[in-house]
Amino acid sequence: MIELNKKLERIAEVQWKLAARVVERPLKLEDIETVGAVDVSYRGSLARSAFILCSFPSCKVLKSKVMETEVSFPYVSTFFFLRETRSVLLALRGEEFEVLLVEGHGRAHPRGYGLASHIGLLLHKPTIGVAKRPLRGVPEESFVRVGKVYVSVGHLIDLNSAVRIVEALLERGYPKPLKLADRLSKRGIL
Repeated sequence: MIELNKKLERIAEVQWKLAARVVERPLKLEDIETVGAVDVSYRGSLARSAFILCSFPSCKVLKSKVMETEVSFPYVSTFFFLRETRSVLLALRGEEFEVLLVEGHGRAHPRGYGLASHIGLLLHKPTIGVAKRPLRGVPEESFVRVGKVYVSVGHLIDLNSAVRIVEALLERGYPKPLKLADRLSKRGIL
């Protein structure tokens, strides 16, 4: 346990450094034609990631994909990106999208660098963090509640643009592409 804590301390230092590389900039919503969404569910040691590609803003499903892989890292609060990155990247391999909704935090993270920021930085794509609840110790200005979710900057987008995109995709308080990705990851159905 002591060894894991030391590793996590080093990883936390890296998160702080990577947070400084996150770029926040406005996006023109009228230029966006596609939005992707990715979510991961678990059964024992198996991770099932689902990707949905939708038109924007009508949210017509253009493509869906599911990938399964073994879980390689335990769940540790605020180190979620270590558990999900591999599964998310497998689902996104070869896919094209203009903006990606990620089930997880972005800047709304104690170190300013959650899963959505990590995926955005790795892929050099605009990402939006969408979470069901805020994390403790996070500045309130780093997220906005939209419907039933908390929205934050992932990478290559500003908070206002992220909020407007999520608002345009809401269905019963939840962004439809993520709702579909969640359903697909858990039950294999849209």
